[in-house]
Amino acid sequence: MNKFQSRSFDKSVLYALNGVRLAFRSQRNFRKHILIAILTLSTALCMKVSTIEFCIILFSNCFVLVVEMLNSVVEFVIDAYYKNKWAKLAKLAKDIAAGAVLISATVSAIIFFIIMAEKMYNILSESV
Repeated sequence: MNKFQSRSFDKSVLYALNGVRLAFRSQRNFRKHILIAILTLSTALCMKVSTIEFCIILFSNCFVLVVEMLNSVVEFVIDAYYKNKWAKLAKLAKDIAAGAVLISATVSAIIFFIIMAEKMYNILSESV
């Protein structure tokens, strides 16, 4: 076992939670995605979506958060490697990572709106 490997599951969980805490504290967009997740999940509960629909919304929100964290990792590693100096390859890598976040967030929003549109249609149909 090398010096960077954890000896226990408990320590591994603590390191992982620290990573989430660091992402929350240092990454403005991560905090925005957390807020959006809270709002979309709260809305889903208020609209009484099915369990499977709720799970789909939850999964898509979590996917965006994971991609945002990976984007941050890419940025940190590139900044460390290039010592915070501009480089064409660094820009390309960061732009691609940011594009991955954009795609995941867009698909998550589309999923949410498809599920909510059906719920709104059903509510409006019942009231007419």
